Amino acid sequence: MAGSIAGEGAAVAGGRRGGPLIVTEDVELLDDLLRLCAAAGAEPEVHHGPPGRRGGWERAPMVLVGDDAAARCRGAGRRKGVMLVGRDQDDPDVWRRAVEIGAEYVLRLPDSESWLVDQIANAAEGVGRPAFTVGVMGGRGGSGASTLACALAMSAARSGRRTMLIDGDPLGGGIDVLLGGERAEGMRWPDFAQSKGRLGGGALEDSLPALHGLRVLSWGRDDEVVVPPQAMRAVLAAARRLGGVVVVDLPRRVDEGVAEALAQLDLGLLVVPGELRAVAAAKRVAAAAGMVLDDLRVVPRGPYASGLDGRWVARAIGLPLVGELPVESGLLVSQDDGTPPGGSARGPLARFCSAFWEQVAAAGDTSPVTGPPGGGAA
Repeated sequence: MAGSIAGEGAAVAGGRRGGPLIVTEDVELLDDLLRLCAAAGAEPEVHHGPPGRRGGWERAPMVLVGDDAAARCRGAGRRKGVMLVGRDQDDPDVWRRAVEIGAEYVLRLPDSESWLVDQIANAAEGVGRPAFTVGVMGGRGGSGASTLACALAMSAARSGRRTMLIDGDPLGGGIDVLLGGERAEGMRWPDFAQSKGRLGGGALEDSLPALHGLRVLSWGRDDEVVVPPQAMRAVLAAARRLGGVVVVDLPRRVDEGVAEALAQLDLGLLVVPGELRAVAAAKRVAAAAGMVLDDLRVVPRGPYASGLDGRWVARAIGLPLVGELPVESGLLVSQDDGTPPGGSARGPLARFCSAFWEQVAAAGDTSPVTGPPGGGAA
């Protein structure tokens, strides 16, 4: 049971912080709360009564007050994030005590354990606005989806956004190769394949290779590893809790794992070469992705077959047009020299991506872009 008294919980924006303050003399309750803190990856501060003004009452991201300690906390300063915790499901006075100490929630264990673990982890990580999450798919093979995903992540990182690039295509060859980081130290998808439940966002970020100012989750060089849907869900949820930007490179097929990724996107981009066969293939991809993703948009790519242009491609597929992906000559040569897609801020691909993020920022980082960035093909 978790009953709300005073509104929303106390998830506070910012960087990772310490664990909760626990106030109790109940040894059994303390053991339970310490166990839940350990499950959330947080290190609590424990007191038998509210600490002094210079102590952790105001400073802690959240305060867990045991039923036994409520009377001792009556004089503590009012603040957000106070929760009254106990075991007695039928205590008639629990709500009175909660009001007296300004508690936002009344929690009864063990019923509220799973919910409380999430709240402790969120508070310790300083969860604020979730990351704006963009998925990129190709209308057909070789459409340039991985190139665009990489360039979008590079552009976001260059603008100062906290950025994570996630490779969701096990048959794509590894997006870390595009960034020149196939030998970089850090964890890959095989290390997360058995993940279930909740992953710490900070732990995920720290474990991944850092390349060109962003964190990258890619595939290993060994045999293909199947990532179960629950692992995809856990990883993407952890990445989103960090805030900033998450870019996901997705395959054209929609299996259970890809469906989990699509469900967490704010916006999907479908890269479609300007050819009739590519448009026909892209319509099938769009139909499958559209069963899960509410907002899917088209990024056409030239050169175009006779009589076709970007607006025709978008109309034929029946999806909104984001903008035409520019052609950037010498892209492969630049990669051989160590410059990833979008790595040159003056190139047409980087300009396209910068315009995209400017429109996302103008929409408040929660709404999709509303018009074509970059002025069409270069």
